[in-house]
Formats: sequence, structure tokens, C-alpha cells
Amino acid sequence: MLTAIISLTGLALVFGLLLGFASKIFAVEEDPVVDKIDAILPQTQCGQCGFGGCRPYAEAIANNKANINQCPPGGEATIMQLSDLLGVDPLPLNEEHGQHQEKRVAIIDEQTCIGCTRCIQVCPVDAILGTAKHMHTVITEECTGCDLCVPACPIENCILMIPVQSDIYNWKWKAPNDAR
Repeated sequence: MLTAIISLTGLALVFGLLLGFASKIFAVEEDPVVDKIDAILPQTQCGQCGFGGCRPYAEAIANNKANINQCPPGGEATIMQLSDLLGVDPLPLNEEHGQHQEKRVAIIDEQTCIGCTRCIQVCPVDAILGTAKHMHTVITEECTGCDLCVPACPIENCILMIPVQSDIYNWKWKAPNDAR
């Protein structure tokens, strides 16, 4: 019995060392440019850029498969930051992907909600709470304002997109316009 325990411990140690050594040799490093681009993007995961989220869009930008002007939620500020990071000329926002709007959140009218769950199915960040045939509600702190739930709802004016009110917790200093 003791021999079996010692041999299994020895095997575990040898395999652990082999796996540790292999992880150092065959490690796949992330592209730091993709991480920097992704950090600039607004993380709304709305898909308006034509990609499934901000990370795939960042990878496409880094690989020269997408322009820096496809993100309506980010608007001109994001385009300027991306152009500075990548050393390319800024472009105007591509109107095919939408127009820049101030940050908004979804609000569900609880009196008209029929509990169809279509809004829950399309929400990319799971900000909508509810079950079938019951009223739904939005966790406003989690809502990115992507607007995907509005067209999914079969009841007109059940989901409203309202601007986020500035308060002490979400206020940001507006950068001065610099002459370029």
C-alpha cells in the first residue's frame, strides 16, 4: 500500500513538472495592442460595429480587418483615442453602424410587460431579470444601453431607453476640444 502511494505521488510530481515546463514552452501570448484597443472601447457588447462584441471588434482593428470608426456608442472620443493609439488618421463615425447618442439605459414598463422573455434572450450582458409570463425589470447598473431589447419586444413602448442622469458616481470630466 505504501509503495502505491509513493509511486502515485512520484508520478503526479513528474507529470506536474512536465505540465509546468510545457506551459512555459507552448504559452500563447495575447497581443497587447488588442488589449489596449479593447480597453478603449465602451464595452456595450451591442454588435452595432458588425462584430459580436467589443473584444472581436478590437481583434479585427488590430488585424486591419475593420476601421476604427464603427462604434456608435463610443463616438468621436473613442475614434480619437483609437487613432492616437494606432497612429492613424481619425475618421468620421461610419453612419452605416448608427449614430452616437448619450449613454442610455433600458426601462421596462411593468404595467405593459407580458413576460415573453424576448428581451432577456437578446440582452448581451444579462441586465434583464424575469421569467416567462411574469413582469421583467432591468438592472440599471448592468445595462449598457445597447438598445437590442427594444426591437425584440413585441409590445410597443414597453421598453424605453432613457438617458443616464449624471450624478456623483458616473460624472466624467469632459475633455477640452484641442485644435488638430
